[in-house]
Amino acid sequence: MRSRTRVRRIACGLLAAAMAVPQVATEAPEKAAPSPAAGTFSLPGSEELSYRAEWRLIHAGNARLSWSAAPESAGWRVGLKLESVGLVSRLYRVNNEYTAALDAGLCVTSSVLKAREGRRQRETLVTFDAVRGKAAYLERDLVSDSVVGSQEIDIPGCVHDVIGGLYRLRAMRLEPGQAAQLPICDGKKSVLARVEAQERETLRIAGVSYPTIRYEAFLFNNVLYRRRGRLFVWLTDDERRLPVQLRVRLPFYIGTVTLELAPERKAQAGSATGKESQ
Repeated sequence: MRSRTRVRRIACGLLAAAMAVPQVATEAPEKAAPSPAAGTFSLPGSEELSYRAEWRLIHAGNARLSWSAAPESAGWRVGLKLESVGLVSRLYRVNNEYTAALDAGLCVTSSVLKAREGRRQRETLVTFDAVRGKAAYLERDLVSDSVVGSQEIDIPGCVHDVIGGLYRLRAMRLEPGQAAQLPICDGKKSVLARVEAQERETLRIAGVSYPTIRYEAFLFNNVLYRRRGRLFVWLTDDERRLPVQLRVRLPFYIGTVTLELAPERKAQAGSATGKESQ
């Protein structure tokens, strides 16, 4: 039982790493940071990035991040699929799928999370109404076919979801020593969080060296999440701005979970016509 509880905590850490890190958005920057339009990165028409999640040298799971233009709405579609593997999967299987719709300015309009964790199966729908300034949250238990949570909260005119914000960050050129305040909402809580560009580092992943800038997003410690922790994102220091590594440092009984870009990644370099970063 103790082993199962420990692995469940590892799985929770894996979920935090995959779902929390992309919750990065942009707002009025501090220290005269350049505006997003000043960056050289253009949003790709479509992209798929695969990640390998590790916990204390154990391969704990895989994540796949997807992004594509939505011509019918002049916006974007984003997705994240997360699966546990190995020991974690045998003791506490995780198979989650997240999708969201964004408008042309990367403001989220709706999101759906289908979570299968152990015996639990939940579906969470969040609808964002920029005109009313409200986010409506609805969570259902698919096993009992019942509503387990619903609420409506106030939001700013534009908020970012857990993935669209990452692409907004990629469109910026925050240099080490600069920071920005971030409007973030998960449907249950809407906050302004801080993200800092800390320093340049060269990472070697799967035999490939990447020049990067390390960012820290302050989402834990009663900001968006009550849990204690620290959250780091490494973006390549070039025109691609690829998120090559994500790391969540959680309390000692969970430890550190790291997501590294898998060597078999597929990334389309072409940019969508007319979809320059705002």
